[in-house]
Amino acid sequence: MKKTLTLVLALAMCCMCFVGCGTDTKPEDKENSSSLMTPSRGNEHSDTDPSTSQGTAAAANSQTTAKQDYDSLNGDKIGWGQGYEKDADGIPTSCTQMQAKLGKYGAMFIGAKEKTIYLTFDQGYENGFTATILDTLKEKKVPATFFLTYDYCKTEEVLIRRMIAEGHTLGNHSQKHKSFPTISVSEAQQDIDFMHQHVKNVYGYDMKVFRFPMGEYSERMLAAVQDYGYKSIFWSFAYKDWVTDAQPDKAESLQKLEENLHPGAIYLLHSVSSTNAAILGDFIDYALAQGYTFAAIA
Repeated sequence: MKKTLTLVLALAMCCMCFVGCGTDTKPEDKENSSSLMTPSRGNEHSDTDPSTSQGTAAAANSQTTAKQDYDSLNGDKIGWGQGYEKDADGIPTSCTQMQAKLGKYGAMFIGAKEKTIYLTFDQGYENGFTATILDTLKEKKVPATFFLTYDYCKTEEVLIRRMIAEGHTLGNHSQKHKSFPTISVSEAQQDIDFMHQHVKNVYGYDMKVFRFPMGEYSERMLAAVQDYGYKSIFWSFAYKDWVTDAQPDKAESLQKLEENLHPGAIYLLHSVSSTNAAILGDFIDYALAQGYTFAAIA
């Protein structure tokens, strides 16, 4: 009887040990992995690849079908460009069409048909012109939206804190700047989550808007971004301003910005452009004189 009791106790202890060793997750990681879809949680992340974070990876794997049947959605890659055809108000017809078709996913190709302009800047790296752009925005009392990559966040803390302090909106432009339609929904949401948590932890700021790297998207990825809790922001005007050693002529560029003014315009500009830094104030003055106002995307 004594030997039998000893054997039973030993087996019970082995079972308890097996259960404990099979869960290699700290209590705080269990809490953090409960839902990837709540970007305001403020999870702690290191500067490592998010796929190595067990909490975030587990959340992505368990939640990617929570709100959408992603496999049923079109995953074909689309490269966004506003095109040249316009309506009577100067609004690119493609923006109106895509807004009607994809607005249900929280996508924004054009603003409301009002005399309001949204200035947006993509921040991939810094070469000295963002401070000048911020000076101009401050002088003119105009808000803007800055879409940040992880590399930019790591190196430009002073500028980012200035953006926040001066009332601008910060947007998520991804951690790795990959073409989202070429990766899985799980990887895409991990990337978004990593950036969101990094900006929240370092800057105390909750981002709510996203811009696809290279403007490459799919219906499936629009749904994935929406399920994270973000709006996807595109644009209704952009021009070739990002080649730093072949900057466009200032007078021609200013004319281009002015001629493409339209209600609800979303301007995509790059802050690495010396031309943009030089002409921004004149463009703002022109738009204001035409009765337009400026707003940051919320």
